[in-house]
Amino acid sequence: MQAMPVTLQDQPRVVLSARGLGKDFSGFTAVNSVDLDVEHARIHALIGPNGAGKTTVFNLLTKFLPPTRGKIMLLDQDITNVKADKIARMGLVRSFQISAVFPHLTVLENVRVALQRPSGLATQFWLPLSSLDRLNGRAEELIADLGLTQYRDTRATDLSYGRKRVLEIATTLALDPKVLLLDEPMAGMGGEDVAVVAGIISEVAKTRAVLMVEHNLSVVADICHHVTVLQRGEILATGDYATVSQNPAVRTAYMGTED
Repeated sequence: MQAMPVTLQDQPRVVLSARGLGKDFSGFTAVNSVDLDVEHARIHALIGPNGAGKTTVFNLLTKFLPPTRGKIMLLDQDITNVKADKIARMGLVRSFQISAVFPHLTVLENVRVALQRPSGLATQFWLPLSSLDRLNGRAEELIADLGLTQYRDTRATDLSYGRKRVLEIATTLALDPKVLLLDEPMAGMGGEDVAVVAGIISEVAKTRAVLMVEHNLSVVADICHHVTVLQRGEILATGDYATVSQNPAVRTAYMGTED
């Protein structure tokens, strides 16, 4: 059977890109000449040894740090000099290595808090608490989508570490991001939680782009469509996992030997 030709519509759409991205700190170059393309409905992993510059790249993309040089595009708009709060409103949302949920609120209450911003309720302090009830439907939907229904009324502090990370993903999805950046989502998890969160990330990526920093290479191999390897702030290799994992320079960077 003759293969069908690939049309322009079949090509993945780049929603976040960087060109020549660099960051200097008092004469030290932390990131240098990084080019990156993150595509809609794809999971893109940013990996590398400790100190490779992965989190710095995240901070540059989300404008927690201003780049020294280079250009960043989000949804065909130049965001190089745009502030972090506006970036989030444009659809670029991130998580952090440390779980950022309200420990003494329930799962439902945490998600409702996150929904206040896109619903225009975040600054309307004069409204009664019952005004948040209008958010319950969407909150319940997010909770169900991420497999948290049985924990709906559980305080976040009583969740397992893995479920807390799932809750954090739910709160970021409440902002309806077009691009989701996850900073080491599997850090500190046991095998069962890793499998749950990996499955959730795969589902989330069906409708948005995901860029993740991750040290668990088994997860990267299983769920990521594209991998960029950093070393000393520069791109060492890029491609699918099968390709980059066989790259001698990548093997040397991780294991200190090409063997």
